[in-house]
Amino acid sequence: MKTLIRKTLLLFLMAVGFQSYAQYGYGNRYGSGYGGRSSIPQAQTPEKEPEKLTAEQVVDQQMPQIKETMGLDPFEEAVVRTSFVKAVQKRMELQILKLEPQKMREEFEKIQKEQDEELKAALPQEKYEVYLSMRENPSKTKRKQRKKKKTKT
Repeated sequence: MKTLIRKTLLLFLMAVGFQSYAQYGYGNRYGSGYGGRSSIPQAQTPEKEPEKLTAEQVVDQQMPQIKETMGLDPFEEAVVRTSFVKAVQKRMELQILKLEPQKMREEFEKIQKEQDEELKAALPQEKYEVYLSMRENPSKTKRKQRKKKKTKT
């Protein structure tokens, strides 16, 4: 009878030992013995895409340079900003539509013509010409502005 109890007790202890070993790994009760790593695979989170800027944000980033280059007063600045925001918004909408390249190019040209007409009507001739030169050759316009600043000082 004592041997039966001993065998049963031994079998019970072994079962508990194996179960705890399987549950807690190599004696570490907080996970496996490999530096605390969990044996459960972690779901990989995809990298967040940078948030796309709105038309207003894009124009706000460019406005200081445009204002400085063209020498705009507050009213002219508001007109230019409004025109640029509308044009950028339309371009963004076209990019979302993903039209064929030729059609996209035609639509961009229409938007540019509308913007040019708005600015021509709202700005004085000299500032409109600066805008056109800035649009055609942005790097040359920057150089001209720097030269003008150097000669003025």
